Amino acid sequence: MTVPPLPASNVNRTGPQGGPLDNGGVFMKPNALRAPGDTRAQGSVVGRALSWSLLAAALVSAGCASQRVARPAPVEDRGSSRPTAAAPAPAENAPRVGYVVVQPGDTLYRIALNAGQAWRDVAAWNNLTNPNAIEVGQLLRVVPPVATAAAPAPAPAPAPAAAGVSTAPVSSSGVTARPLSESSPAAAPAPAAAAPAPAPAPAASGDDINLVWPANGQVVANFDEQTNKGVSIAGKLGDPVVAAADGRVVYAGAGLRGYGNLIVLQHNNSYLTAYAHNQALLVREDQTVRQGQKIAEMGSSDADRVKLHFEVRRLGKPVDPLSHLPKR
Repeated sequence: MTVPPLPASNVNRTGPQGGPLDNGGVFMKPNALRAPGDTRAQGSVVGRALSWSLLAAALVSAGCASQRVARPAPVEDRGSSRPTAAAPAPAENAPRVGYVVVQPGDTLYRIALNAGQAWRDVAAWNNLTNPNAIEVGQLLRVVPPVATAAAPAPAPAPAPAAAGVSTAPVSSSGVTARPLSESSPAAAPAPAAAAPAPAPAPAASGDDINLVWPANGQVVANFDEQTNKGVSIAGKLGDPVVAAADGRVVYAGAGLRGYGNLIVLQHNNSYLTAYAHNQALLVREDQTVRQGQKIAEMGSSDADRVKLHFEVRRLGKPVDPLSHLPKR
């Protein structure tokens, strides 16, 4: 059988580098001779690109991981050991209990009267030698210093047993227990407890006070907590003014504006009485007076008429004198 010759277009021709030529005699690179379905060349390029991409991604991931380690996420503690906010500091100028701050126009005498104390006591508690040497804003003690309470004595220890004294329990030998027979007399009932003695009547409180009228005139102005701290009693110039109760003179002078010649008596730890606008003062400070004793003469000092301005103060606070004076 005769094989027909190949067509001239299919003759294998080579170019100058030994490579094949196309039908037009153009030199073709070896890779160009791969079949259209052969992806080995394309795969090598894609593989190298993919490798570089994976390497870059790995480096970026490592950088992010290092940042996360360097800055850990904050953790909120919800346990019971969370510290509480600090309390605000108290105001530095706030007066303490038992103290007052001197205000414009205050005098030591008025401060003591408003506190229900003797001005000499207030001066002593604050180490003041001059009652006029107080300044606005100064902090003054108006209650006596509290003495330190004595510590209770410890309970005495039980005394040790005396030498030679036996502490062994008493032996029950020789004591025979026998049941109570019917013919035996029944034990006498225990005597009834004695009735408790009646409690003594409570003693009168040291804060109680019984007053008498300090003057005989008519009341011309009643007590008003805002405008009149006491009552005004009319009279004639020179009429006697007497002590409303036993007491001690804690002030006698004219140092309180609006009161004229004034006497203040302290009767106990709670009550003071004040007698203002007098013409003459007949007692001195620290003098003890008796109820009904003449202490002054009625006048009109620092007032618009002859009268006695009479105040009753409990713990420094003005109260209505008519609630303590007898009816008339």
